[in-house]
Amino acid sequence: MLGGCLVGESDMSSDLRLVLSTCGDRAVADRVAEALVAGRLAACVNVVPGIGSTYRWRGKIERDEEVLLLIKTRATALDAIETTIKAESGYELPELIAVEITGGSTEYLGWVGESVGE
Repeated sequence: MLGGCLVGESDMSSDLRLVLSTCGDRAVADRVAEALVAGRLAACVNVVPGIGSTYRWRGKIERDEEVLLLIKTRATALDAIETTIKAESGYELPELIAVEITGGSTEYLGWVGESVGE
C-alpha cells in the first residue's frame, strides 16, 4: 500500500495471532482479559458481549449467550493463553482458536508484537 502503512505475509505479522475464545458471562470475560494483558500474554483483548452460540454438546443441541474474546498476541504465547483460559473460564472445554495474522497496520502490529512479553 502507499506509504508502507500495511505489512504483508512476509513481514513480522507471521508471528502474530488473533485468538478467539468465549466465556459464559462478562465478569469471567473481564477476568480472563485482565489476566492475559497483565501477564503480557496479549497486547489487547476485545470483550464482545451478546454473542449467541448454538452447538452440539454431549449429544444435544445447546444454545447459550456468551461473551466473545478477541485476543491479539504472538504465537509464542499460545500455550500460556490456553492455560490461563482453562483456569479462568470455568468451561469444561473452552474455545480457543488461533488465526495467523497475515497483514495489517505496521504500527499496530508492531505494538502487538512489542506488548507481548517473551
